[in-house]
Amino acid sequence: MGVHQPMNGAESKPLAHVGEVPLVVDIDGTLIRTDLLIENFFTMLAAKPWVALGIWRLPLRSKAWLKDYLAANADLDVTTLPLNQPVVDFLLQEKAKGRHIYLASASNQRLVEALARHLGFIDGSFGSNEAVNLSGKAKADVLCRAFGERGFDYIGNDRVDFAVWRRCRVAIATNATARLVRQLKAERQDAVELAAPKAGIKVYLKAIRVHQWLKNLLVFVPLLASHDLTGHTIAVSLLAALAFSLAASSAYLLNDLLDLPNDRVHPSKRHRPLASGRLPLIQGAVLAPLLLGVSILCGGVVSADFLAVLAAYYIITLAYSLHLKRHMLIDVLTLAGLYTMRILAGSAAIDRPSSAWLLGFSVFVFLCLALIKRYIELVGSLKANKGNPKGRGYRLEDLSILSGLASASGYCSVLVLALYFNSPEVHVLYRNPSLLWLACAPLLYWISRLLLLAHRGELHDDPVVFAATDRTSLITGAVMVAIVLAAI
Repeated sequence: MGVHQPMNGAESKPLAHVGEVPLVVDIDGTLIRTDLLIENFFTMLAAKPWVALGIWRLPLRSKAWLKDYLAANADLDVTTLPLNQPVVDFLLQEKAKGRHIYLASASNQRLVEALARHLGFIDGSFGSNEAVNLSGKAKADVLCRAFGERGFDYIGNDRVDFAVWRRCRVAIATNATARLVRQLKAERQDAVELAAPKAGIKVYLKAIRVHQWLKNLLVFVPLLASHDLTGHTIAVSLLAALAFSLAASSAYLLNDLLDLPNDRVHPSKRHRPLASGRLPLIQGAVLAPLLLGVSILCGGVVSADFLAVLAAYYIITLAYSLHLKRHMLIDVLTLAGLYTMRILAGSAAIDRPSSAWLLGFSVFVFLCLALIKRYIELVGSLKANKGNPKGRGYRLEDLSILSGLASASGYCSVLVLALYFNSPEVHVLYRNPSLLWLACAPLLYWISRLLLLAHRGELHDDPVVFAATDRTSLITGAVMVAIVLAAI
């Protein structure tokens, strides 16, 4: 347990003699919009997955020992943690009045002190050590020994803080449930609530990236290409798309949990619900397996073959999140493969073999989009003067080669499509196959336009999502669909 350590030149004389009584603030869920224990675990899981997953084999003596172990072995950067800004503003206001501000947390003392140094206005800190978990009654006892009964004000957010609220002068709650606040005010009528933003339904929808479900429309491509639209094939394709959407959302949550440090220094990803702290990490950690479980149930209803493809997709996605995304070119090839697996899943759902032409086209076009995505990440980092992106295998000097690779891959996809239009299979499925050649022109235009917009820095960081919301892209897609319909 950390002892009272004055910082920043604070006097060590009894604080009761210094104007207002000291103000003590909890950290997890109070000062910061996250939890240091969970942050530590996922930081270790991202950097040392086998070590993190093997924690259960260690001699876990206590929760305090676990916190100490993670704090010593996980390289957590406290400077990127999302702060609860209303609380920080309140602390700064009180500091300006001459009050002493202290941190008191069940988190390990190493992290508590590191956060205090980062903030710069903290006068002292109390935290857990290998033997003592400074939570609840233990925290209340330590604070009362340091400042006396009713000799300090305390800001907390959880039920465990009642032990401290009962013995402080003024009890302040923030980022707490409405029920907890009611119970606190029923017990202490002088209790104060410091407002903090709450997570609404939009936050959850953004966290599971519902807008990314558009990508799973690829599951319907084999159905449309086969021209076998029946009630059964449509129903199983819909269920397959739902299963893939839920699995993808589970994977997105897991990826965001593992990529928190990198997301928080990214110009746009730092606003994601988990990175920004708008969605508690524990909820993301629970939601990910829950969505996966429902996805497996839906996939089992479709077919065993579809479930096998779904399982392979998730395993590869997990490998991507843990390791592959850090390696140049392997990451984009993996992304292209994951898109193509959606088409394979659609084929498995309707029990129709996938066309080699269709799979070849898919690999090239989605490799192009993945390369563009990496290109625009580098452009964004260059414009923000942030240097080489963290957690990726690319450097700013790779911009020109990425552009060339994206162009080559995109034009290869058009070539594969043109060769397909000249294949015997087309003459079986279409009455006017010669019209299909017209579809090459809008596709060439669309790919070239994406490359130009990326070069100008005017493209969203996900080209697929951009295409789904961009008017020109939608018109181009509609033209291609009209050409295909005319050829049938």
